[in-house]
Amino acid sequence: MKLLYELPAADEIVFKNSSEGEKLMYCLPFNMLDGKFVKGFVAFTNKKMYKILNGEVLDIYDITGSSDFKTEVMYGSGGFYAKINGNITLICQFVVGRNLPRYAVIVKACEILAETGNEEILINKTPERFCPDCGRPFLRGSEICPFCMKKLDVYIKLWAMTKGLRLAMFFPFIVAGIAILIQFVLPVIQRHITDTYLVPKIPIDTSKIDGIIWGFISFVALLVLIDLIQRVLGVSEGRLLALASGKFLMMLRTLLYEKIQTLSLSSIQRHSTGDLMTRVSQDTGEMQHFIIREFPNIFRQLISLPIAVIILFIMNWTIALFVIVPIPFAIFIITRFWDYIHSKNRRFWMARTRMQYLLQDILNGIRVVKSFGQENREIKKFDDVSREVAKQSERITRIWSTIWPFITLLINAGVYFIIWFAGSLVIKGVDNGGITLGNYNQIFAYTNIVYGPLVALANIPNSISNFLTSSSKVFEILEETPEITDIDLPLDIKIEGDIYVNKVTFGYHSYNPVLENINLEIKSGEMIGIVGHSGSGKTTLINLLMRLYDVNDGEILIDGVNIKDISQEALRSQIGIVLQETHLFTGTVRENIRYSKPYASDEEVIEAARVANAHDFIVNLPEGYNTLVGEKGYSMSGGERQRVAIARAVIHNPSILILDEATASLDTETEKLIQDALNKLSENRTTIAIAHRLSTLRNADKLLVLDKGKVAEYGTHNELLEQKGIYYKLVMAQREMAHQIVGEDGEEDIA
Repeated sequence: MKLLYELPAADEIVFKNSSEGEKLMYCLPFNMLDGKFVKGFVAFTNKKMYKILNGEVLDIYDITGSSDFKTEVMYGSGGFYAKINGNITLICQFVVGRNLPRYAVIVKACEILAETGNEEILINKTPERFCPDCGRPFLRGSEICPFCMKKLDVYIKLWAMTKGLRLAMFFPFIVAGIAILIQFVLPVIQRHITDTYLVPKIPIDTSKIDGIIWGFISFVALLVLIDLIQRVLGVSEGRLLALASGKFLMMLRTLLYEKIQTLSLSSIQRHSTGDLMTRVSQDTGEMQHFIIREFPNIFRQLISLPIAVIILFIMNWTIALFVIVPIPFAIFIITRFWDYIHSKNRRFWMARTRMQYLLQDILNGIRVVKSFGQENREIKKFDDVSREVAKQSERITRIWSTIWPFITLLINAGVYFIIWFAGSLVIKGVDNGGITLGNYNQIFAYTNIVYGPLVALANIPNSISNFLTSSSKVFEILEETPEITDIDLPLDIKIEGDIYVNKVTFGYHSYNPVLENINLEIKSGEMIGIVGHSGSGKTTLINLLMRLYDVNDGEILIDGVNIKDISQEALRSQIGIVLQETHLFTGTVRENIRYSKPYASDEEVIEAARVANAHDFIVNLPEGYNTLVGEKGYSMSGGERQRVAIARAVIHNPSILILDEATASLDTETEKLIQDALNKLSENRTTIAIAHRLSTLRNADKLLVLDKGKVAEYGTHNELLEQKGIYYKLVMAQREMAHQIVGEDGEEDIA
């Protein structure tokens, strides 16, 4: 995210004169002043804030003497505030959508400068939502500006991807070249047939009638032969195109899907599921259609038009002039209205995209919709967005239906002149300076070649625009650099289970750490419980251990090796995890249990299900282990899904086991059975368990208590109770809620 904007020349001069050599660290725009829209800037140095507008410094504020920096969303705008000389002061107002995230970073930066004086510049990797060049919003879910994208770069990248398919993909251009040649030869042949054989010669030489007939037949045969050649080329082109387009689409979709799989979790989460699906299916199809179908046709039209004009000038320059006279007017009308039409096309595209996102969102949350009885509300929302799509489509159609008659009128004006002027030349006859009927037909044929591309011209920009937009969205994913990558020669070690977390600090945004200075040591075979309030960083620590994210500072070692030096496949293949929010894939129960070990035998599947206490309910399903679980496993209860997920972790037989609220969806009786199974599973392997229900952690060797991203307490259950800190309060709160639950030894326990 951009935090250092360039000052206009006049503003830069007054800033340099006022700042007296201070270090410029950040510079952000502000957009409102006294209820009016303005183009001002706030420059942040290591000591002060300078509010600048139109070459004038409006205010200067000391950072070192200020506190309580904050942003606040107001009606129609946002505000950046600071406490100066004991009073809350509005520093500036700005447009919320564009600049609120930037000022949120500046809040943290100013706090650091005010409290510690640390001049290290904060870097924020949050993707931009608006084009830094033109200021327009990017396409939703992307970093693409349809106005500023470099079209040539797209073509070069695409050409590089067609290696191995270029001959098959180039064949349509060969066919187009032959078609252009035939397109210009046919009128010549037809003119010859008309003038030589169809227009009677007076007097007729009856002695040569047989030769004339055979000559006529030979030219007709030539037309048939040319037509056959066109058909053969068309069949060959169609078959090659089917092969090339299928392979190109398969290659493109496979590359895109493979790249999505390699992206880090944070990269994927920046896009909605519907957006990624659209890129893999719809955008790749748009690229294929343009390259295979549209591009050869555009090539043919652009080559044919100038050649036809040149030939017409050679035949009769007067007629050629009148043929081309309507063209500039038609192009003027199209280009005059194109920006307006293009904006309507963009609105239509955006409305259609909103409809797709809404549909995907509602279908994913259909259980919630029905649970709260909101069907009618969602129907109305979809009806509204569908009406908007229909409205934009209607506007585009209405515009074209108004403009196109004027364009065709201009074209017909040229045609009418040719009928009059060329027809009068035919009537004069060749002997009187006229032309033959064959010449007349040839001129008409070439005139149609000239006017034909005008129809395509209106749609070419729209086709290119759609193609470039889709291509940019595809290449945005393909060229994205994964945030989590292996080193050049990663290690594939056999993990024993020793874990050492050394001074780890991490934040999803660099200016807002979720974990700070975490130290933790876990011996192989130990079970460590992690507890804390919601938002304390428990799941984040697990994500770092699995290297779904990389730490900002510090290091995580497994068996003495930094996890950044271990290949991601080796690391994650030896870690098993059971999440609170269980996800089952569409398929059978057997396939879901086998997911972590695809070639497991049926005996291993059944044994894993027994350990997870899932076998009994599975065999009672309609088709046992072959029962289809349905999308996301919603045909099962929450507890059943959780037990299948535990069986999936059991069959994986990991060196490190992670349990993230693994028994949260189970009733008390089932939890007891599952807990016994997990205790067996945890033997002789490192186990990290996150739980709010503290009974789950009663067998943990040690407990780690996190509070606001920091290690608050660490020790055994008894040690933490004696400290009477956060853990003690959590235990007492659960005892009070559950009253008194008797443990296995018959004495009062924590749960």
